[in-house]
Amino acid sequence: MRVRSLFFASYRDLVGAEELELDLAEGATVRQLVDQVRSRPGADAIPETPVVAVNREYASVETPLREGDEVAFIPPVAGG
Repeated sequence: MRVRSLFFASYRDLVGAEELELDLAEGATVRQLVDQVRSRPGADAIPETPVVAVNREYASVETPLREGDEVAFIPPVAGG
């Protein structure tokens, strides 16, 4: 199945792209997607359990994915 991944701020810099479409096995979870993303050169700096949103709703790494889902990787935010 094909899943669309979005990356913002520092995660975009680590991955080298704003968006990736990745193929996963049927029944895959966010965890498998994170592992696949982290296997890319430089992207291993993304935490093993990042904050993510699936189809614009916060989700855990145990969330199952379906064909066409959109997973946003949300980096930590700092401010003052």
